[in-house]
Amino acid sequence: MSFDRYSRQERFQPIGNLGQKKLIKKHVLIIGAGALGASSAEQLVRGGVGRLTIVDRDYVEWSNLQRQQLFTEEHANQRIPKAKAAESKLKEINSEIQIQGHIMDVQREELEMLIDQVDVVLDATDNFDTRMLLNDVCQKYCVPWIYGGCVGSHGMSYTVIPGETPCLQCLLESVPIGGATCDTAGVISPAVQMVTAHQVAEALKILVEDKEALIGKFVMFDLWNHHYTTLKVNRVKRKNCPSCGVNAVYPYLSPKYQTKTAVLCGRDTVQIRPPSKMVRNLDEVRMSLIDGEVEQNPFLLSYKKGDQRMVFFKDGRVLVHGTKDITEARNLYHKIIG
Repeated sequence: MSFDRYSRQERFQPIGNLGQKKLIKKHVLIIGAGALGASSAEQLVRGGVGRLTIVDRDYVEWSNLQRQQLFTEEHANQRIPKAKAAESKLKEINSEIQIQGHIMDVQREELEMLIDQVDVVLDATDNFDTRMLLNDVCQKYCVPWIYGGCVGSHGMSYTVIPGETPCLQCLLESVPIGGATCDTAGVISPAVQMVTAHQVAEALKILVEDKEALIGKFVMFDLWNHHYTTLKVNRVKRKNCPSCGVNAVYPYLSPKYQTKTAVLCGRDTVQIRPPSKMVRNLDEVRMSLIDGEVEQNPFLLSYKKGDQRMVFFKDGRVLVHGTKDITEARNLYHKIIG
């Protein structure tokens, strides 16, 4: 390790040399490699966390470049999966730590595999189905996680400590978390950075084992209109909460919540998952496509015919672009796959 690489961080007394030694032994999992995930990952990698796992189901597009700081025009041109583009860039920033990117859509099985030996999870997702699943997995395995959300100039963050704080399920009945999306209201990059500043600061406190410094409140802000609010939420913790209560059953880990189709946030795109685990041979898919435009890289295959475009991943997932209608997407899918 370079002797002075983390010297300025070590001079910050709450971390110090001892905290830095703790950081290098810790493992952070980030779900999502978009705006929030890319920013948080870079801060943690530069700060010297020992191991980082970043997971994302999508690939880089031109609309991402305005705020997703790890990605370049070349990534967008080649449609490189975000998890792999992030992994490559992060290794250039800090080659001394373990960094692994996974191209996958996380459901119960994937999350329960990924959470092993993780010290804290950062939420960088774009939908509440995944967040509720993440909430239940973290409660079940007693792993702290940090919620983050961003739209327009607004942002919010909250740290969940299993067994101590209210969980996301508790909060949904009391805190206005839902609402507009990036698709309807857009988003500005400074708001992204503000959210990740809160998330990463809270993560560092957990990783250096300074839980007394955690904010312990739900944070909300509007950068454009200069509003900043913190809410005390400790009283909303429910003893009968199905996710964190006395008799928790972790409802979002049940089969009925495991989705096979999903409309992607902010895009006219439907994702279709295979009914069971598989490895798709992209070369075979290419051979089966009689006409249309085909582009392929080591991670995915893109097929365009007229106004229709489908993207095939090795894990069997397919993104059907140009529609939010799940039935229409399935019909297009079956025309190609059978």
